[in-house]
Amino acid sequence: MPEKIALLGSTGSIGTQALDVISKFPDDFKVEVLAGGNNIDLLTAQARRWLPDSVVIDNKSLFQKLKNNLRDTPVKVFAGEEALEQVIKNTDAGVVLAAIVGYSGLRSTIAAVRAGKRIALANKETMVVAGEIIGRLISDSGSMIVPVDSEHSAIFQCLAGEENKNVEKITLTASGGPFLNVSFEELRNVRPKDALKHPNWNMGNKVTIDSASMMNKGLEVIEAKWLFDIKPEQIEVIIHPQSIIHSFVHFTDGSVKAQLGVPNMRIPILYALSFPHRLRSDLPRLDFKNYPVFDFLKPDLTRFRNLSLAYQALKAGGNMPCIMNAANETAVSSFLSEKIGFLQIADVVEYTMGKIQHIDVPDLETLELNDKKARETANIYISKF
Repeated sequence: MPEKIALLGSTGSIGTQALDVISKFPDDFKVEVLAGGNNIDLLTAQARRWLPDSVVIDNKSLFQKLKNNLRDTPVKVFAGEEALEQVIKNTDAGVVLAAIVGYSGLRSTIAAVRAGKRIALANKETMVVAGEIIGRLISDSGSMIVPVDSEHSAIFQCLAGEENKNVEKITLTASGGPFLNVSFEELRNVRPKDALKHPNWNMGNKVTIDSASMMNKGLEVIEAKWLFDIKPEQIEVIIHPQSIIHSFVHFTDGSVKAQLGVPNMRIPILYALSFPHRLRSDLPRLDFKNYPVFDFLKPDLTRFRNLSLAYQALKAGGNMPCIMNAANETAVSSFLSEKIGFLQIADVVEYTMGKIQHIDVPDLETLELNDKKARETANIYISKF
């Protein structure tokens, strides 16, 4: 029987690529649930193409229009975050692809974990904000996470068959983004259109800006701590502009494993959906003749302060990664609307991290309050620019 998939964030970059992957394997996958935010036209088209059991749109004001769009189909239509959680709880889909961008993907991912689903995790903010809480829920529910991020997918694959006690450290690779060789002074004049020109990857706007500022790698560092039960000092970042080696695992006997592939998100998406199997695909193959040289550089924490701030948040622990993430989401949104400059993204994050009280062991309710407070604090700071 085909594996039934609930695709959360179906209208985003990861979601649309996942549906492209699924379309190549009609005997292996069936779309059971689709969930999107505001793009009602695309969500309607997806629902009519895949005829899932249920479709959920986050924006409740669009519910009636979506329902009308699908009135001649058997698809059940729902709206809102609470409805999505209920759909996830009741669906018989065994795999939930969590691809809703940002903090807004947290509650639906937690609902999937509590329901004991296998999570193909593309929303890194979930583990950044509530990694410890999710770890406890996984232990209770029997759920498991297979990461979709290329770097964490690489680590996951390198750790297959290995004991965690034998891991000395992990190295997450970073492309360096579009501003790898841009001076600090030149960064002052960066516009959103410049930051959205990633040299290797095709991603959504928020993730692309995070990559340009190195916050994306900072979020991945925090996520790695919870995904792989590893200490902060065992996680390093190295710039690898070719984006062919997706990450390394270093072992206590001196050996190193790496996972390689062309920079194409459909490869880790397929792996996460089909795990523990590997399906033969027509996705691009790596030809080493096209990559005669691999370059590696140390990240510049002066030009890209967000990576340093992420390490600070990780070491502080508790609610600090939540505060950092909320401030960053707010700052990125303001940068995209040209309210602040590129370098001011880090200013907003650092300011907000310093203004909200640190809590060692927050519960989910506290994290939700801290997320709201951090966004308010960041917006007040931004209004002064």
